[in-house]
Amino acid sequence: MREQKDVVVIGGGQAGLAMSSVLQHRGREHLILERRRIGERWRTERWDSLRFQFPNWTLQLPGYTYRGNDPDRFAHYSEILGVVEDYAVSTGAPVRENTEALALTRPGAGDGFEVSLTEGSIHAQRVVIATGPFQRPRIPGLARDVSPSVLQLDPTRYRSPEALPAGAVLIVGSGASGCQIADELLHAGRRVYLSVSRHRRAPRRFRGRDVYWWLEALGRFTQTIDSFPARQYPPSTVVTGVNGGYDLNVRQLAADGVKVLGRVIGASGRNLAVLVNANQVLDEADQAYTGFLSAARQFISGNAIEQGLEQEEPEEPTHLPAVEEVDSLNLAREGINTIIWATGYAYDFDWIKTPVFDDRGRPIQQRGVTPVPGLYFLGLHWMHTFKSGLLSGVGADAEFLADHMARGSDR
Repeated sequence: MREQKDVVVIGGGQAGLAMSSVLQHRGREHLILERRRIGERWRTERWDSLRFQFPNWTLQLPGYTYRGNDPDRFAHYSEILGVVEDYAVSTGAPVRENTEALALTRPGAGDGFEVSLTEGSIHAQRVVIATGPFQRPRIPGLARDVSPSVLQLDPTRYRSPEALPAGAVLIVGSGASGCQIADELLHAGRRVYLSVSRHRRAPRRFRGRDVYWWLEALGRFTQTIDSFPARQYPPSTVVTGVNGGYDLNVRQLAADGVKVLGRVIGASGRNLAVLVNANQVLDEADQAYTGFLSAARQFISGNAIEQGLEQEEPEEPTHLPAVEEVDSLNLAREGINTIIWATGYAYDFDWIKTPVFDDRGRPIQQRGVTPVPGLYFLGLHWMHTFKSGLLSGVGADAEFLADHMARGSDR
């Protein structure tokens, strides 16, 4: 007999659990399907030293706030997994682990959805896709043209400097993951090459407050995806929570010994073609840093909040020389035996057989609500605001979706 549910939530990470908590509070029947274990990506797709990029006081989910003694500390990823696991228990989330949704179809208009499983299926009137903000590493096609003698990884498979082969390491991409891994490898004494991509940098702390506090105060977290032309959100801000948290500056990494180069645009065996754009990327990151400081100072002046802020300010970025540009890189000559592709993530929605994607494969949605009645998304990166993909923001989006369901707008 086919199983029947009002709401099926697919994904047992923080987004799915937040949705469950909100639905339980409203007395709405539902079931969470998790293909492996609760918080699986926190278990198996993190490197050994990774710490949460935001301070502990930002750890928030519906009905849960951080209550520990170290609000300004940056939790190790294993502690975040503990938060997620404990949250699932404390909320009594109805999670069915080791149950993968193989296909999602819509038999007919107004007839709900069919979730196909390895054994049987579930019919649901409503489905919430909560499979995580970062789903499948996006590896450029040119990686196939690199010599098979070179080990190629992505951040979900990198673990530690010691686990890599001897020799130099090339990291492609200077977002949060790429910069943090480059920084770790440099401190471990490895020879590091970093192919940069667009990113923003900001001080880890300004006037005694974490960058997260400032982004909240400046209204950056209320800015919606619709406020950007063609919904193209800005590049990530690079910071780290390692060793108490500190600034990450690619120019400083270069001064400390990392070989910085432009975007990798081609490969043939052990030869890579490189775009001569490294200094342009770093100039844009510097402009973002200066813009952040300017906005923060204007906020202080306009809101008269000097009291409670530390008086010292970070030193202005010291002038560091431009990096030496190259248009090619020979992996053999440089002794590079490993490439880590930190080139972002793609969606993994091939199993959804409902036409709810644009020509680039992105879900068509407004704050998680799709044009298909009863089908929702939750927890995507920049789904509505930057916080949509964070523990501290997913709850608000879950409440919005529950309100939409309650209004009967999905029928």
